[in-house]
Amino acid sequence: MRAVRSDRAPIRARMLILLNKPYGVLCQFTDRSVPPKPTLADFVRIPDVYPAGRLDFDSEGLVVLTDDGGLAHRLTDPKYKLAKTYLVQVEGTPDEAALERLRRGVVLSDGPTLPAEAEALAAAPEPLWPRDPPIRFRKNVPDAWLRLTIREGRNRQVRRMTAAAGLPTLRLIRVRVGPYELGDLAPGQSRVIAAESE
Repeated sequence: MRAVRSDRAPIRARMLILLNKPYGVLCQFTDRSVPPKPTLADFVRIPDVYPAGRLDFDSEGLVVLTDDGGLAHRLTDPKYKLAKTYLVQVEGTPDEAALERLRRGVVLSDGPTLPAEAEALAAAPEPLWPRDPPIRFRKNVPDAWLRLTIREGRNRQVRRMTAAAGLPTLRLIRVRVGPYELGDLAPGQSRVIAAESE
């Protein structure tokens, strides 16, 4: 027998939101520290959505939020090997040997990584917003930008990978998670891209 929904039963929305998380924001909705740090609640006012995956406090860029547990699982479960793309400002000049290390995968303290897609960029990506606070500038130390795509989601993985390749990360911006792209969202801006009623 098919269940009939009462007119009084709540209709649950399937919600999907893209957020450009600024630097220095916790990728969660609450914080009990003193003084409290900024959280997602400062930018997303829609109830009952949660981040599908994390982005570090000192990283910027795309966070996907949803109320759909199945979608969140598909975006975060390692078995799906979903591609995540980052723009990474690194200290030093990436040579082909360093890029090849990233492409083959590097050995971290928690084991070897899967191979990554790594490419050196000729210049800083555009458009690029200024970070607040700005990264530390050192006149005698060169820096460069990489585009790095990984298919895992270990703790601080991109930073650890670039460090293992001799290129410490200065700034990290996630621009893509699977089919979802950051696009032209400014820091702190969000966009609802799906809202379906059951």
